[in-house]
Amino acid sequence: MMLKLSALQYFSLLCCSVLVSASLCAAERAAASGQLSLQDELKIKDAEFFQRGFNECDMAYLDATISPQLKFYHDKGGFQDKTAFMQNTKKYICGDPAHKPIRALTEGSLTAFPLYNDGVLYGAVQHGEHQFYLREPGKPDQLTGTARFTSVWLKQGDAWQLSDVLSYDHQPATTKRQQAAQKQSALITELLKQHKVPALGLGIIEHGKLVSAQVYGELTPGTVAPQNTLFKVASLTKPVVTMLTLRLVAAGKLQLDEPLAAYWVDPDIKADPNHLLLTPRIVLTHQTGFANWRYLEDDNTLRFHFKPGTQHQYSGEGFEYLRRALEHKFGQSLEALAQQYVFEPAGMSDTYFWWSQEVDEARYARNHDSNSKALETEKYYKANAAANLISTIEDYSKFIVFVMAQQQAMPAVYQDMQAHHVSIGPEHYFGLGWEIFSGFSNQQSLLLHSGRDPGVSTLAAFSPQSQNGYVIFMNGDNASAVLEQLLPQLYLGAELWQRN
Repeated sequence: MMLKLSALQYFSLLCCSVLVSASLCAAERAAASGQLSLQDELKIKDAEFFQRGFNECDMAYLDATISPQLKFYHDKGGFQDKTAFMQNTKKYICGDPAHKPIRALTEGSLTAFPLYNDGVLYGAVQHGEHQFYLREPGKPDQLTGTARFTSVWLKQGDAWQLSDVLSYDHQPATTKRQQAAQKQSALITELLKQHKVPALGLGIIEHGKLVSAQVYGELTPGTVAPQNTLFKVASLTKPVVTMLTLRLVAAGKLQLDEPLAAYWVDPDIKADPNHLLLTPRIVLTHQTGFANWRYLEDDNTLRFHFKPGTQHQYSGEGFEYLRRALEHKFGQSLEALAQQYVFEPAGMSDTYFWWSQEVDEARYARNHDSNSKALETEKYYKANAAANLISTIEDYSKFIVFVMAQQQAMPAVYQDMQAHHVSIGPEHYFGLGWEIFSGFSNQQSLLLHSGRDPGVSTLAAFSPQSQNGYVIFMNGDNASAVLEQLLPQLYLGAELWQRN
């Protein structure tokens, strides 16, 4: 008897292990190199099956790829044979292009196991988890649910046919997300107690959109940290100034390779001709030749340790040098420039360069040492381009979303930002203002920046390929112990921790 289901309900029954285009590309590259594994072969087959059979609704192809003896089992919708499967696909999957069900494989979930008969491969068992979306014209894809699947593919000469499918553990998207959020909250709460870190802010970005911005822990014993808690972000100030600079470049108001000497020359280095080599690009790639701070020099004097552009050495002084040059060139303060080119377009309304009257100290997460002792709050009353920015987890997460959006808004400058300007180590580089790690799973890379001051630890990372990322703020010195257990729960975090 034919089941009467909605389009979305029926789509949840379609449990064929279908892959996203990134996985297909990876498998095709493997095929081109002559190193095609069983898993790669099935990745290609599944991606083709989904694209032609469901996205393009090629019913002839679908009919040829499914075994006449198809057995389809569903934990909520019962059993279907091939006839019912084909009829429902045509009606519910391909019947309404304005409300098109879409499936995406949960990254990293797919596994394949060969089936042999007397040493001859005759099939494979495939297992994974997938996510269901609804695609409508002019709207972002909407996540509707998740499920697990187990499929059997049979070899027919050089071809594969889908023979058996089990579809189970169907969960509405809200339930799944709530479960994940509850698990994450419990983990973070325990980590904060265990490692004596009072508060933590966590922003999660998926596919270029901010999906969660949460604060955990306490401001003071017994006082829950609010969702708009203000954190000192330390060196995460630098990506903000980087984006300001790159937006000025994209607007044609600044050139990456123009000499900063036209606008500013520090008195300490006026007599050294190396100052003529300083440019925005040199600063953003940390190749100025300056120490991190001049106060680290014995005589508290700014000097060159090497010719600019020849070596990499992290320097806050470089960003301060850039700030003075920008302020002189444009006749505006760093705050005013950032407000126009970053804060306002990014929707950041609760971020400050210094302790103005607008900063609500009652929301500030005071810095704490390794024993959870509160440190004296050091207030700054002028902007610094390298440190001391004050922000909320939501505001800074909005900033990361804004950064990723520049891939479309200023593509040429964005590509320059993520180019490998300086090699630091194996698959480790510095771009314009961002540390870059390449070689992650599925050809992903991460742009990353961290911040560290006494009692403060911050981190922001995102993948230009997937548009996934996260922001972490902590106001305690034992941050590494927390990150060791928290990062593996985040996008590419396990791989990142292993490499660091």
